[in-house]
Amino acid sequence: MKAWHIYSIAKKEIVGGLRDTRSFAFMLAFPIVLMLILGTALTNAFSSSATVAHLDLLYRGTITNQALADSWNGFAEAIGAQGINLVQAQPDEDGREAVRSNQYGAYAEISDDGIQYFGSTKETIASNILQGMLTVFADRYALAAAAFKESPAAGQAVLASGGDGAQLVRETALDPEKQPGSIDYYAMAMTTMIALYAGMSASFLIQGERSRHTAVRLAAAPVGKGSIFAGKVIGSTIINAIFVFVVMLFGKFVYQADWGDHIGAVVAVLLSEVLLAVSLGLGASFLFKGESARSFMLIFTQIASFIGGAYFPIAGASGWFAVLVNLSPLHWANTALTGIIYEHDWLAMLPAVLLNLGFAALLLLLSILTLRKREAL
Repeated sequence: MKAWHIYSIAKKEIVGGLRDTRSFAFMLAFPIVLMLILGTALTNAFSSSATVAHLDLLYRGTITNQALADSWNGFAEAIGAQGINLVQAQPDEDGREAVRSNQYGAYAEISDDGIQYFGSTKETIASNILQGMLTVFADRYALAAAAFKESPAAGQAVLASGGDGAQLVRETALDPEKQPGSIDYYAMAMTTMIALYAGMSASFLIQGERSRHTAVRLAAAPVGKGSIFAGKVIGSTIINAIFVFVVMLFGKFVYQADWGDHIGAVVAVLLSEVLLAVSLGLGASFLFKGESARSFMLIFTQIASFIGGAYFPIAGASGWFAVLVNLSPLHWANTALTGIIYEHDWLAMLPAVLLNLGFAALLLLLSILTLRKREAL
């Protein structure tokens, strides 16, 4: 193989790709527009916060035991600091009716015998939050009430273990500090998806020469089949990588998508995916005849995109569907990029890069062996 021949053929593929306005527009406009549509339409699906109305607790207290009353006051102060609005019911006020008319999120009657709770059926989230808080207090309250019946000292010990009630309310963050928003997710998903679409054009690299009847001329030229093959692979990989990185940069600077701090690792994942897609397209062109190769790549790309999380996040898959998800190159890439961007773990790229390069090498080897058996391309 001569380097000059490889360079000339690669240059021809790159220039031809840039001049193909239809493919150029598709590879850029399609992911950018879809990124905006899905990222805007599904904003709430990626929100880690929500506004809950009616976090107001109406209560009526008839506690005669001073120690228990002090415990309730401490608890009320603690949940008040968490943003819960406690309102003491008036003597003639019907608490249940007030909740039913959606004036409060819940109503509670606190006495020496326990707590009676009435939650709103209209504001179920607020009601569940309030019920959870009261359940925490009620557990200790019930234990203390039972202890007081046996021994005031034992009851005091139970209440003392809870302090002033502040320990009964704990704030726990279920979501990590850094997580993708809708635009962040779809910027990543559309970029990896369009990288896989490189297989569509790659499936026409050799088939295109046959359909244009230039395969015989290339075979007769003083250029080895190895140089032709290498030049086409390199050229296709470069032009498709350009498309992918334009989409990535557009999402970063126009849509303000987060690509993290380890850009080198991100680029490595995307480049390896492009090479895999090109190799897969070439392999399909040798396996299928005519337009069948492109049809195969279209079907494969759509299925891989769907189960790989291009259109919606896939989490917690099980059974046979989990097996399919793990077979998608998009899943490998998205999993790696999520770890790199949001967990600051650049080593997360290794599984995806190794899988992509491994399968790409295997497919290229099979394509080379098939090409050697043919007299022409």
